[in-house]
Amino acid sequence: MTAAKHLRLLIQSLVIWLAFWILGLPNYYQQYSAPALGVACTVLSVAICLAALRILLRSRVENRAARAFWCSVYYTATFAVLDTLYCGIYLGHGAAYITRYWYLTVFYITPWLTFIPIERLLRMRAEHRKP
Repeated sequence: MTAAKHLRLLIQSLVIWLAFWILGLPNYYQQYSAPALGVACTVLSVAICLAALRILLRSRVENRAARAFWCSVYYTATFAVLDTLYCGIYLGHGAAYITRYWYLTVFYITPWLTFIPIERLLRMRAEHRKP
């Protein structure tokens, strides 16, 4: 991937985090019940799967594995760093924010469980279609 594409992914992940932060105001989603957050996480996970499928299908076959990897990196590392800065340091929760804000931290793993497997399924599908 080019430096410009890395920068674009970084900016995109920053904007996504900021949008979710704003949507979570005033208490970064703490104002909602655990069942409501569970439902929201499920719906969001489905949306992420659909977005990953769209992103990867629009990528050239030879670039899909790299795209899946880098999307997983940027959509986890950026969120983890920003949540650590905001929840762990600014709000003063320290490492305990990982369990207190479980509905955020599950998304530090889900991109890896979404982008990479979808890329592998698409690769298997493409190989299966070859004569």
